Amino acid sequence: MVTIKDISKQCGVSPATVSKALNGYGDISSETAEMIRRTAQEMHYMPNAAARQLKTNMSHNIGVLFVDDTMSGLTHEYFSAILNSAKEEAERLGYDITFISRNVGGNNTSFVEHCRYRKCDGVLIASVDFQSEPVRELVESEFPTVTIDFSYNNQSSVLSDNVEGAYRLTEYLIEKGHRKIAFIHGEKTSVTEKRLVGFFRACEDNGIDVPEEYVLEGRYHDPKACEVLTEKLMQMETPPTVIMYPDDYSYLGGLRQLEKMNLSVPEDISVAGYDGINLSQVLRPRLTTYFQDAEMIGKRSMQKLVESIESKKTCIVEQIMVSGKLLEGHSVKQL
Repeated sequence: MVTIKDISKQCGVSPATVSKALNGYGDISSETAEMIRRTAQEMHYMPNAAARQLKTNMSHNIGVLFVDDTMSGLTHEYFSAILNSAKEEAERLGYDITFISRNVGGNNTSFVEHCRYRKCDGVLIASVDFQSEPVRELVESEFPTVTIDFSYNNQSSVLSDNVEGAYRLTEYLIEKGHRKIAFIHGEKTSVTEKRLVGFFRACEDNGIDVPEEYVLEGRYHDPKACEVLTEKLMQMETPPTVIMYPDDYSYLGGLRQLEKMNLSVPEDISVAGYDGINLSQVLRPRLTTYFQDAEMIGKRSMQKLVESIESKKTCIVEQIMVSGKLLEGHSVKQL
């Protein structure tokens, strides 16, 4: 491993001068500092993480809490895009990431204890039961946290604008002439509550009375649940002319059921998804959906978390809203 002494010998300067150059001190000439940094890069120098932690009292390690009840893990295209973007931003800012769990080496522990064990500087909470006691314990601990799509009073969050997204998508369906609009939504979460508000507001603003049986609870990222509920909707005495699904991936279950019933999209029934994942744009017919900017959500959440770690005295708690956009496909028929 290359050391500061190796660099000093190569550059013909003292180890103290090398240390100053690498740490950005201004009491050496810019030419010398640039020469030292260039030499360090050419020699593939990496600072000693343990020594840096002793000096700065920081590990430059960020915990990521991601618990997915559907067990899809990092194959969940929406959350994987968020986490990949957050990872890239963390690396750009000089941080590593560690996934936090309650199982360390086969031993049960708390999220807080795992963060302490890994000496995390802060935690990004991307997907979890936000109301659970272990998560609340973490949020109320000494660790700075930033949550995605959920807000606590005393912590910053980055949110997709789910009210606006559901409103805009519903409004588009209405503009296409649909008034019998069914909505299969996800399980009861803050995201679901906001999307329901956007859906009902758009219907109310356009004078549409939605029958209770048109609004059904499914599960996010669960095609099987949507397959069952699609059949239920299409067997009604007065079926809807369009079905909104909780997300693009879940729509696959609905599509499977429609094919079993020999129904074509959009000739017999129109459909719309949510998230705007790549899959939605390769399906045929191309799915009309609402794109959530997962990459921007990941990037902004990591930037805010690092700010809360490095600027504790000046960083303010805030809710950062990230807008999306409607992706008009060919799955909605003009009535």
